[in-house]
Amino acid sequence: MSAANKERPVVPEGKASYVVTRQMKANEKGFVGYETEWKAFQKEVKYETPKKP
Repeated sequence: MSAANKERPVVPEGKASYVVTRQMKANEKGFVGYETEWKAFQKEVKYETPKKP
């Protein structure tokens, strides 16, 4: 039986409405990770205390 191929195919960049995923380079052990970049889909607004009646 032949050994498994340690090289991974190059995966294109994945894009969705709020996230982008990129494949990283393999490390010395052959592990291939993925970098995920999230876009904020909610806005933070500074809290203001309400007026007193």
